[in-house]
Amino acid sequence: MMIAVDGPAASGKGTIARALAAHYRLPWLDTGLLYRAVGVSVLRAGGNPDNPVDAVAGCDFPDQLLDDPELRSEAAGTYASRVSVHPVVRAALIERQKAFANQPGGAVLDGRDIGTVIAPDADAKLFVTASAEARAERRYKDELKTDPEADFAAILADIEDRDRRDSERASAPLKRADDADLLDTTNLTISAAVQRAIALVEARTGKR
Repeated sequence: MMIAVDGPAASGKGTIARALAAHYRLPWLDTGLLYRAVGVSVLRAGGNPDNPVDAVAGCDFPDQLLDDPELRSEAAGTYASRVSVHPVVRAALIERQKAFANQPGGAVLDGRDIGTVIAPDADAKLFVTASAEARAERRYKDELKTDPEADFAAILADIEDRDRRDSERASAPLKRADDADLLDTTNLTISAAVQRAIALVEARTGKR
């Protein structure tokens, strides 16, 4: 069984995808980590993420970089959004994602173009979203744990900028697939969101 989970930053799609993978005992790939790895590679090389030449050079990263904690930082997320607008970057990473999606037995992938580009024939597709304010509040609370001077307004502005870049890019923009079920997590707890996701997948596939 193949499950595609798409959605904007801090919507909860990663948490939901990971929970679905555990529930159905499927391998899971956070495709955003690939773009974060490219962004961090560009950052460490002193390159410009808005330059397609610098960005595509960052695609040649070692697999062990995917385990680097820096990939979970806000800076890495912003760089990932910036490098992902380049079609050459998306082309460089697409085969790795498709190979993971089409492995025997199935898989769960989350990202921004899984249901539309990477796995358009997925058995179940979810588009996970939440209001920009709710997503910024989640990020703000996370940042406060390590940075008491975290700025909610700056976090909200960054999320809105990333939404705009992801939705307006020419190559594989963030969008809900026509056959994807919408899951709005704005007012849901993590547990409730996961249970709703499982119910949506079961309704689509008939599998429990």
